[in-house]
Amino acid sequence: MTDCFDGLAWCVESAETLRIDPSHVVVAGTSTGGGLAAGVALMARERGAPQVTHQVLVCPMLDDRYRTHSSVMLDDDGSWDWIGTLYGWTALLGDRRGTDDVSCYAAPARATDLSGLPRTFIDVGSAEGFRDEAVDYATRLSQAGVSVDLHMWAGGFHGYENISTAAISRASLSTRAEFVRRALER
Repeated sequence: MTDCFDGLAWCVESAETLRIDPSHVVVAGTSTGGGLAAGVALMARERGAPQVTHQVLVCPMLDDRYRTHSSVMLDDDGSWDWIGTLYGWTALLGDRRGTDDVSCYAAPARATDLSGLPRTFIDVGSAEGFRDEAVDYATRLSQAGVSVDLHMWAGGFHGYENISTAAISRASLSTRAEFVRRALER
């Protein structure tokens, strides 16, 4: 997690060299990357810098505790199922997975205070193992006063956006691109 945060800090510190606007910082990620992006936003808020203005979380992996229906609803159906998720969390956390020894930076659903986080875009499919934790995170962000754009795509499974010819994928990518375009314009 600190590698991701350090990379973000370097980008902002090197804004002139990279020819980027440090006043429009968007963190984004898909699946595990979505969880890492959310963790980086939490860490940036706690440390007071760099200022993250928006986060884009696509089918984000946010909770290592398997407490939701969707986290265990898929089993050996050919899509990303709970076994894949178990592998992902174990790769990230090792034996700490599911214990009280997990930081909210590694598993953002564990954060108790979501206030002061940047405007958030969350994309998730309705047939997605991370669906419930993504919806719960969006709800909690909103309750904490964070502006949230939540998009749940009917029939979308983990990785649905990778099927570029599907209407759902085109709609999802277009909606996400528009959010990022507006974020960078302001």
